[in-house]
Amino acid sequence: MTVLAPGVRLGSYEILTRVGAGGMGEVWKGRDTRLDRLVAIKQLKVTNPERFAREARAVAALNHAGICQIYDVGSDYLVLEFVDGEPLRGPVPIDEVVRLGVQIAAALEAAHRRGILHRDLKPANLLLTRGGGATGELPAIKLVDFGLAKLTADDSGATQTAEGFIAGTPAYMSPEQAGGKALDTRSDVFSFGAVLYELVSGLRAFGGHTLAETISAVLREEPAPLSAPAAVQKIVMRCLKKAPEERFQTITDVKLALERIAPEPAVPQPSIAVLPFANTSGDKENEYFGDGLAEEIITALAQIPGLKVTARTSAFAFKGKEQDIIEIAEVLRVRTVLEGSVRRSGNRVRVTAQLINAADGYQLWSSRYDREMTEAFAIQDEIAQAIVTTLRGHLASDVTPARRYTPRPEAYEMFLKARYQLAQFQPHAISRGRELIERAITLDPEFAMGRQELSSYYLHQALIGDKPAHKMMPLARASALEALACEPDLPGGHALLGVIAGLYDYDWVEQSRRFALALAREPVSPEVRAFHGTFRLLVLGRPVEAAAEMKRALEADPLNLVHRVQLAMSLDAAGEIDEAEAQLRQVLELNERFFPATEWLAIHAAFRGRFDQARGYVERTLEILGQQTRFVGLLAAILEQTGETDRARQLIDTLGSGDRYGACTELMVLHLLRSDPATAAHWAVKAIEQRDTYVVILLPTVVGEALRKGPEWPRISSLLNPGDTLTT
Repeated sequence: MTVLAPGVRLGSYEILTRVGAGGMGEVWKGRDTRLDRLVAIKQLKVTNPERFAREARAVAALNHAGICQIYDVGSDYLVLEFVDGEPLRGPVPIDEVVRLGVQIAAALEAAHRRGILHRDLKPANLLLTRGGGATGELPAIKLVDFGLAKLTADDSGATQTAEGFIAGTPAYMSPEQAGGKALDTRSDVFSFGAVLYELVSGLRAFGGHTLAETISAVLREEPAPLSAPAAVQKIVMRCLKKAPEERFQTITDVKLALERIAPEPAVPQPSIAVLPFANTSGDKENEYFGDGLAEEIITALAQIPGLKVTARTSAFAFKGKEQDIIEIAEVLRVRTVLEGSVRRSGNRVRVTAQLINAADGYQLWSSRYDREMTEAFAIQDEIAQAIVTTLRGHLASDVTPARRYTPRPEAYEMFLKARYQLAQFQPHAISRGRELIERAITLDPEFAMGRQELSSYYLHQALIGDKPAHKMMPLARASALEALACEPDLPGGHALLGVIAGLYDYDWVEQSRRFALALAREPVSPEVRAFHGTFRLLVLGRPVEAAAEMKRALEADPLNLVHRVQLAMSLDAAGEIDEAEAQLRQVLELNERFFPATEWLAIHAAFRGRFDQARGYVERTLEILGQQTRFVGLLAAILEQTGETDRARQLIDTLGSGDRYGACTELMVLHLLRSDPATAAHWAVKAIEQRDTYVVILLPTVVGEALRKGPEWPRISSLLNPGDTLTT
């Protein structure tokens, strides 16, 4: 076997860079020096050269737009079409699931007609070609990697290699493939169903922490129900039947079933990101107004059916950064961007705004407004209406953005200043933000959004452990109820009460009712979805659904780091350990001091026995935050495991008798990492009685796994569960 490296020549092919590697070999980017074109060269670990060459020639004869072409074959390598694309990932909208599913099925159909099984169908072998983004072009699928392909005419049929290993990827194997039995085209149908399941949900149909657990799930377990239209769910679940005779008998049958529910090709959805308006006043004190103006326009546009609007957190991530509009649009996956500036002088304000087409950088619309500050609402409404008018030909309806309530100008100004302060995430700024919200409410008692913001502040204080829940949660509830008294259908108000009902009252029936009200009207905000995914679905032991909900929240708010950490928590609980860790590392790439990510990386590593790695993350967390009770038990347990018993003992002493708020949860974590679930259960009960919100969040994750499997769980569950069913 030739050792490949940049600059090496393999016949007429020049090796450029290594693209990736797997169990079957390595893939390199190369150049065909004869035709001066890029190619992909896959060097394989070949145990049967004659059979490899015969099957490679058969695959090379395939000629289908959805199949990566084979240009050449050597003794242990394939020369392939170089595909500029990325592996397929879910979740995607149902219409897109159907569109891509038809393409994949058509590619498999072409292979099956030639008597070729793929045997390793999975998202990593389905490349989504470049497209979409700001231009609106629809990406297409390329089926790659026929390294495990087998001719159906080969009666050996076995799926085991000469070394005795099962060939394929366990999570996507059919039961007969996992069992080392003979295969036919119905095995690819099963794998296709597993791919469709992941496209719909964003999660694997069959998970497991180990190879054995994954294969066991494929052989014995049924996948969790999908949140999808009945027709789609029926197709996916039929593909995933354990017995081949109960599945679709050919991939053509699957393709026809998908085509029957496929909608007509649609114009790409109009989408927009509203960037914070630049403050050109020369006075930093006026910066709040530009941020508030952008946020109010986002809120107004989010009401328009058919218009995808990037949420505030992601749009504001580019504040103060010199970045090209087209690049911003590509990151946020939008087709238009609104940017502008604000200049305030006394009671006068000048606002400029321009709507930019992200495909070419040209203006679609621009305007300037010279008004009194008291006319701020009119400016916001006029800009929102101008955008709708400009995009009208691409929208499904002719809706005019409507203002739910117009607060008194002075109250509104206090509200904008409050939100600006709260967004700083600094203790003094957060305290100042609360004071400003209270002033806004005093100036306008009917201002529902002000009362909702105050409720959110109190809830946040309880969730991060800054203040005891028994002090903050009643205040949060009172403010949310006051907000709903002003606006009874306020989704955020119902969502806040849903979180309180679950994490504080342990009343899951009331929580269900509140979230039903919060989710009743489209569009659902990313924050409401995140509340529902984390504080209901995950807490109730439904991590697959929780992860799917978090991915939907991130579709509209892709740079929201809190939501991405919450997604990682759900993925970890669902057994998607590698993807969970990848999400957390992605957060740190965006903000290396984002402590929720370092905290969960520490938990993720510690509860899987990687204590040296966990120690680095928890030390980093404490360095960011200072010594907090919430992380002391975790660090103490890690120090014990790594031999620093004296320092561990000093930290444990700070927890005292556990009376201090939060200490019981830390003692629970300590004893779980000591492999002492009986003592951990004692502290879990104490933490629940203390109404520590953190313990409710930890129990359904990897932290609480030993408790959920132990004899004390029924007692713990009964304390949390007067009206619903928690995970067992």
